Amino acid sequence: MIDTHSHIYDEAFDQDFPETLERAADAGVGHLIFPGIDSTVHYRMMERAAQAGGMVSVATGLHPTSVGGNWKSELDFVGERLSEGGWVALGEIGLDRHWTDEFFREQTEVFRQQMIWASQADLPVIIHVRDAHDTVFEILDSLAEAGISMRGVFHAFSGSIETYRRIRSYGNFLVGIGGVVTYKNAGIASTILQIPLETVLLETDSPWLTPVPFRGKRNEPSYLKTIADRIASLLDVPTDTVDRVTTENATRLFNLK
Repeated sequence: MIDTHSHIYDEAFDQDFPETLERAADAGVGHLIFPGIDSTVHYRMMERAAQAGGMVSVATGLHPTSVGGNWKSELDFVGERLSEGGWVALGEIGLDRHWTDEFFREQTEVFRQQMIWASQADLPVIIHVRDAHDTVFEILDSLAEAGISMRGVFHAFSGSIETYRRIRSYGNFLVGIGGVVTYKNAGIASTILQIPLETVLLETDSPWLTPVPFRGKRNEPSYLKTIADRIASLLDVPTDTVDRVTTENATRLFNLK
């Protein structure tokens, strides 16, 4: 399995990073993708990725909640990193107005620019969107009208089938399914019944969004099997099928070797 969204370079794993990777491997996780957030965590992320060897691939990007007063320098930092090459995606990028609207206009500018850069670099994007789907779609509409090519994944997808269909209308976008699919009364549990497995990626978003029955604990990549098992149960297919298809999806989207 491939955990397509993991932040185990976070300080929450300082004491047991090697053991976390071992538990992931023991659970059947063969590869992880580290999404970027901002310059303050970039070098920690790169150090952890190097420690993991070939088990980890890395993306770079400016997270919407990291867009603040220094957003221009942070965006420049991403541009400089992009020129270095070696990335499997540009992300995690997007819009988030859950906590505050203070820099929302700047978020839209940062998101638009990073989408253009991704197209120019022929990289998929990892999109984070919270309480801002309408604006994300407006930006994607304008990019599509301008002839900007787009592909990637909507991370932590938990929306309706209508939202899924809107996402798919922009091109080769997949949806990342994580721990929320295991939650009681989660809407994504019914939506996924109408989604082709060929458009799904597995993710944990470690250390957040821990799946049942581990809620209340720090999330980690070894719990990816719990997410795969839940999807398999909902779709009435073997977990091996979920593993195989989602691994093929991730390998193709991120051009993993």
